[in-house]
Amino acid sequence: MATVYALIHEEDGVFGISFPDFPGCISGGATAEEALRKGALALSFHVAGMVEDGETLPVPRTLRQLQASASFRADAKGAVIALLPFDPPGKAVRLNISLEERLLEQVDRAAEAAGQSRSAFLSEAARAKLQGAA
Repeated sequence: MATVYALIHEEDGVFGISFPDFPGCISGGATAEEALRKGALALSFHVAGMVEDGETLPVPRTLRQLQASASFRADAKGAVIALLPFDPPGKAVRLNISLEERLLEQVDRAAEAAGQSRSAFLSEAARAKLQGAA
């Protein structure tokens, strides 16, 4: 498992989290701990979207490498720097499963409404269920 650095800022009692190696991936919370939890989920979904779109994932930088960047130093002013575990997705594996017919129809309708493929919808549902079990 890899790790990735995050920046946590607090403003007016609200905490925001961002990931310098994954621009555009942000989240927040009422506490720093909530921002970390939500940030980890946001990062997972962000990376899954990048993979689904065929984008190349950045290699997470070390703290020393980040600190060498002027933009990081500016963004990190007043922030708490956190290190989060990061489990990059593996290669997609094709599988054959059986579902009750009406359940499959419901899945397909929900996936279409969400603008997702069946596979993406089921993967997201499984991730959400697994997160809830942790």
